[in-house]
Amino acid sequence: MIERGVPSADNRLLIINGSAYVEKYKPSYQTRDVFTIWGILQLLRLYPGKVPDLDLLFYTGDNTVIMKRHYNGLNATSPQPLFHYCREAVALDIVFPDWTFWGWAEVNIMPWEQMLRAIKKRRERIKWEDREPYAFWKGNPTFAADRVDFLKCNLSDKNDWNVRLYKQDWNKEVQKVSIILDWKINAPIEGVTWSASEKYILACDSMTLMVKPIYYGFFSRSMVPMQHFWKIGRENKCRDLKFAAQAIGRAGSKYMEEMLSTRNVYDYMFHLLNEYSKLLKFKPTIAPNARRVCAETMACSNKGLWKEFMVQLMVISPSDKLPCAF
Repeated sequence: MIERGVPSADNRLLIINGSAYVEKYKPSYQTRDVFTIWGILQLLRLYPGKVPDLDLLFYTGDNTVIMKRHYNGLNATSPQPLFHYCREAVALDIVFPDWTFWGWAEVNIMPWEQMLRAIKKRRERIKWEDREPYAFWKGNPTFAADRVDFLKCNLSDKNDWNVRLYKQDWNKEVQKVSIILDWKINAPIEGVTWSASEKYILACDSMTLMVKPIYYGFFSRSMVPMQHFWKIGRENKCRDLKFAAQAIGRAGSKYMEEMLSTRNVYDYMFHLLNEYSKLLKFKPTIAPNARRVCAETMACSNKGLWKEFMVQLMVISPSDKLPCAF
């Protein structure tokens, strides 16, 4: 079953006796694969000897891959397991934390733990009442029809829906997360699939107007509409964007701080990998083309922000507590 999934995967990860081995099939966009693997290496350092032997495949792109429709019917085969950053109702991808939890150096976004502290410090300097009284969004609409349609809600000579939407050119500027703290309301919308920026927006105390998502990450399934965010319909986006509430903004931030701690991210990974291991019907062995990876050499082989983020996030000693109860 694992071998059938290789054409869909970017890399293969094996954990044998607590050591990690990676076989690379395809290049990933930027350093998504590097920081995903880095996160798993830190999990092994946090809970040494507790992560079982594993053989799993990763896809680091945007679109979901394992579609339910391909596995229907009397003669259908079992779907191959593929770990990915998001999922939708019609897909079977296994949802795993995305690489940005350990840093997105290409756009100057710090690892999640450091980013969350910076957002919290900055938002305490700006009272909610003093922020810009509009719904704000900035991003790249190039590859997403929903974002192109979303731009129609912008200020015009005919309508003012109380929103300010801006295009971002990734070739000319990097993401400036701090700008979202200047606005009372933020309105995230999916790009090609899920949005990795969602957690930063939800953490900034602004009211989050979430255009009804199709895709979800590993944590978003536990979020509650009207408690952590206000859900915006796809058919009446402009009209729905008129509504807002300060309490929901604070509830969303509280959720990000308490539920999406780095420790909880690791515990999700731990339980996911353990449950996955129970389904394996073979003993994982080191693939011929897989190379061993370890945290020390991985950090030393990188430079600049990449190395800085890795050093910041390196687990120094094993945890003195067990993972949270499943």
